[in-house]
Amino acid sequence: MKRSNVGNYFIIGFFVLLLGIIAITNSNLFNKSKTQIFDTGLDSTEYNWYFNPRQDHKQPDPIKEADFFRDYNTYYVGDPNEKVIYLTFDAGYENGYTNLLLDTLKKHNAPANFFVVESYIRNNPDLVKRMVNEGHLVCNHSKSHVSMASIDDLDKFKKEIVSVADAYKDVTGKEMPKYFRPPMGKFSERSLKYTQDLGYSTIFWSFAYVDWYDSNQPSHEEAKKKIYSRTHPGAIVLLHSNSQTNAEILDEVLTHWEQEGYTIKSLDYLTNKKS
Repeated sequence: MKRSNVGNYFIIGFFVLLLGIIAITNSNLFNKSKTQIFDTGLDSTEYNWYFNPRQDHKQPDPIKEADFFRDYNTYYVGDPNEKVIYLTFDAGYENGYTNLLLDTLKKHNAPANFFVVESYIRNNPDLVKRMVNEGHLVCNHSKSHVSMASIDDLDKFKKEIVSVADAYKDVTGKEMPKYFRPPMGKFSERSLKYTQDLGYSTIFWSFAYVDWYDSNQPSHEEAKKKIYSRTHPGAIVLLHSNSQTNAEILDEVLTHWEQEGYTIKSLDYLTNKKS
């Protein structure tokens, strides 16, 4: 009887051990599969976009240590032989100047490209509708304005982009243009690949200046000097829509560009997505 019990305990123990091995094996296989989903083999090192400003009206050189950006449907400048400017505005929040910007753009028949976060769309539906109705592109700047390079979870990464597109469709009834600007210009090879896989072009810039501090706005003359001296063919110009200075000088800036023979075009022209 004792031997029988020992045998039974041995058999039970063996099956418990076997089930444990199976469970661990399945768990490892699951984790491996999950890792393969998130681990593309691409570098997750975070870079900050920058360019080297020039004063000779030639295109600036972009970041050198992250030249891989060229492989992922990414733009920072247009044709160097074409006097076209792509005017972009980053809009994290509304500061009361966007209607003035839109009035000026309408006066000059100049299409702009507004990169907005989700809260901007939800909080300013009438402004977003006006942008769209007047021929501007309202583009994706992420849900919560975080570094996309810092996001390891693919679902979280996707949500940062898709939730903005969903908000845009809720407000306008249309699909959002497939242009994405990484918040703060932070990116990695992996984040550019994920963005491309979601069907978006990444849009960096070849001109920007410090215009986003509400309490420390540049003077009109300082801003115009920087903008005019660094204007170049194919420029993707980054301005911030919360800037009082930008709103107040835009009429003069557009007039100056027109006198210099420049034309303002949308990102659809840059990427040849539309004729």
